[in-house]
Amino acid sequence: MNRSALKGVRIADFSWLWAGAYATGLLAILGAEVIKIESMARVDPSRTMTFTLAQEFEGVDHSSVFNSINLNKLSIKLNLKQPKAVELAKRVVRISDVATQNMRPGAMDKMGLGYETLKEVKPDIIMLSSSSFGAEGPMRRYGGYAPSFASYSGLTHLTGYSDSPPNPMTGSTDLMSATTGAFAVIAALNHRQNTGRGQHIDLSSVESLAMFTGDAMMDFIMNGRVRTRRGNRDDIMAPHNCYRCRGDDKWVSIAVSTEEEWQAFCQVMGNPGWTRDGRFSDARGRWQNQEELDRLVTEWTVNYTHHELTGILQKAGVAAFPSLSNQEIVSDPHFKERKLAVEVEHPVMKKQIVLGAPWKLSETPAKVTKASPVMGENNEYVFGELLGIPGSEIKRLMDEQVIY
Repeated sequence: MNRSALKGVRIADFSWLWAGAYATGLLAILGAEVIKIESMARVDPSRTMTFTLAQEFEGVDHSSVFNSINLNKLSIKLNLKQPKAVELAKRVVRISDVATQNMRPGAMDKMGLGYETLKEVKPDIIMLSSSSFGAEGPMRRYGGYAPSFASYSGLTHLTGYSDSPPNPMTGSTDLMSATTGAFAVIAALNHRQNTGRGQHIDLSSVESLAMFTGDAMMDFIMNGRVRTRRGNRDDIMAPHNCYRCRGDDKWVSIAVSTEEEWQAFCQVMGNPGWTRDGRFSDARGRWQNQEELDRLVTEWTVNYTHHELTGILQKAGVAAFPSLSNQEIVSDPHFKERKLAVEVEHPVMKKQIVLGAPWKLSETPAKVTKASPVMGENNEYVFGELLGIPGSEIKRLMDEQVIY
């Protein structure tokens, strides 16, 4: 019988926003029981965030943004400004395998929930601490959001067009950092399984993004070259770009990597006279004259739709694919076949379409099983069933705004 890869793993999730919450969201999709610890005294900003126009929030349970990154999770309320709540949080950690947080370095320690304290509570606990610059170094106290992660990593300097400013990259870099965090937790679980030892993972979001600049770093070290933005152009291949097609804001990406592909590309275009120009007679010449080459290729591509060109070029053995709008992505046959979008029933927002599991695992299927939780949805299960606190005591803690 198939079972989830992380079935039986429990995570005490103190994270919020994206860089922490998406990491535990991925682990939840892999089958971990993720208990999100949150409070009305410090509402996760993603609970009141929207990327659509004219959305009005009636409360903290109406955000499609929160829903999309907290799938499969449980939620309990704990006002960590109160000592009793901190003690309850320790009890949750005691029955957990992993604790996660993405506050500034030192914030968890001030609350009495730092790694050394949690290790006393659960000696083999694995703790993921995600921050901008990590817990050590001269910038450790600096807060940060996605654009600052990307800027300090050097990634934005390399992303964009040559005649335009760096691309700030915004929220996508949160998700990249979070994916690194999820991978690190899985590696730590594997290490604990083999050794019996937990560990503290000090994750710098800046460093997790800097690893994507490896080729540029090596180019500087080996050749003294400082890379800059170059849009869709390649170091070697040409043509290699996104070309305008027939229709409003329609484009197709084309990449020619070999002489055989170039000849096939020329044949598909009908071997126009310019293809015999000496400037384009070999790969180096085509690369050196990319601007003119792109102009000439565009004179041909604008006569077709991006889907037509994709079919024509792929059939000829030339790499090509349309640049798809959001609507085109979700209606794409391959996207549908992979079940990359699934429907969940949210307790408040009702039917929601969300991204499904990003992996296909044959023996340990990863899947979305439920929508994100409403705030405190699982108080009774965690405090009552798991921790064994009587109902009357839970009510008293709620009245005292410990469970709040």
